[in-house]
Amino acid sequence: MLFNSSEFFLFFPLVVTTYFFLPFKFRVWFLLAASYFFYASWKIEYLILILFSTLIDYWVALKIADSKEKPKKKQWLYFSIIANLGTLFVFKYLNFFIENAVDVLEVLGLNYAAPIASFLLPIGISFYTFQSMSYSIDVYNGKMEPERNIGVFALYVSFFPQLVAGPIERANRLIPQFKKNFQFEYRRVSSGLKQMLWGFFKKLVIADNLASIVDLIYSSPEEYGGGLLLLGTYCFAFQIYCDFSGYSDIAIGTARILGFNLMENFKLPYLSKSIPEFWNRWHISLSQWFRDYVYIPLGGNRVSKTTFILNIIIVFVVSGLWHGASWTFIIWGCLHGIFYLLYRNFENVIKKLPNLLGIFITFQLVVLCWIFFRANSLDDGIFILKSIATNPFNFIGIENLILLGNIGHLFIITVLLFGFICIDPFMDRLINGKIKTTNNQSHLIFGTILTSIFLFGYFSEIRFIYFQF
Repeated sequence: MLFNSSEFFLFFPLVVTTYFFLPFKFRVWFLLAASYFFYASWKIEYLILILFSTLIDYWVALKIADSKEKPKKKQWLYFSIIANLGTLFVFKYLNFFIENAVDVLEVLGLNYAAPIASFLLPIGISFYTFQSMSYSIDVYNGKMEPERNIGVFALYVSFFPQLVAGPIERANRLIPQFKKNFQFEYRRVSSGLKQMLWGFFKKLVIADNLASIVDLIYSSPEEYGGGLLLLGTYCFAFQIYCDFSGYSDIAIGTARILGFNLMENFKLPYLSKSIPEFWNRWHISLSQWFRDYVYIPLGGNRVSKTTFILNIIIVFVVSGLWHGASWTFIIWGCLHGIFYLLYRNFENVIKKLPNLLGIFITFQLVVLCWIFFRANSLDDGIFILKSIATNPFNFIGIENLILLGNIGHLFIITVLLFGFICIDPFMDRLINGKIKTTNNQSHLIFGTILTSIFLFGYFSEIRFIYFQF
């Protein structure tokens, strides 16, 4: 992976210190070099793909701006979309397409041993491809002028805090920030460090400790009863939330220290009262991307009921595929699409439910969908779902969980998770000064968080779930 914990903690202070000592005219190029180094530390060869997306969309945007006729502009836009999605298809979906094509041929009685590509999936390719492609679309739609400084645009595509797992930023929001001369500011740096600290707590203390339980149960679900499979699924719900939102906090905090504001990517999604609200709170940058570049171009809700249903299903299926080339992700997306449509159909009735009941039902539906997101195969997902549905009080295999860690360790994980659930709704306001505290209170809170990281954090390679997407 990119960095282990100690390497990141050396890389980041070095970047920040050097950045603020450099003259303004050199800062963009320094951050660009740091971003490329950050990505190259994983696999240097795949820098070519970032450079490819960068050069294609930089050039296409200029061609769109210079073209006088709309058909010509559209041709350049199509070129950008085909180049970006084509690259994404080859490196992320080609094997999935080949394997399913072979399965179809076998059903038809034709046996064909198709070659399978052996290259490694480039880390974060879905994030930076969507970010780069949205720039060309925005220039075509007249939402912004093309950026003529290639260094600034290249930094927009590869900015290291959010390069490999978002948030997926928009060019008209991030590029202007690169042109501002930010000076060191204590309040901003303090807020950014607190945001990073909270992100590391979520990742190292909550997500990584829960991961050991989830990995054990989901690696061989046939060894466990429905009760433990349900426990593993609930653990995964909090693991993926703390893992991904933790990365977002680290990215946002890192950028804030350097003087840049990244968009909020999570707003307490598990407190949502409906599936549509959940998608307004979860991975917000991706949800808005699909809304603006897929859903609205398809016609949005200004279409017939049948077309609206089709549009929603398309968006959620594409969202599932964005996450991974597997039928499990497609099923995950389809389930969310179905629940979304059911809510829209019974919206007037559901809105009358008490808020707590709405939150409870929505959370259970989201957890149900997580089964297929986490399952290693479609068969595993179906097996887990059946086991939970038919015998949720079967705790066969609990001895494996006890052997994983002693009772005291499991108790500590439970206490930490409960504490996290209690304080998470207040942390964003606390970090951003919307909850007033004295210096002593602030030092006590964040000192406790830092101590918890050192005492209970899992320190090894920083493995984030969304790096694979």
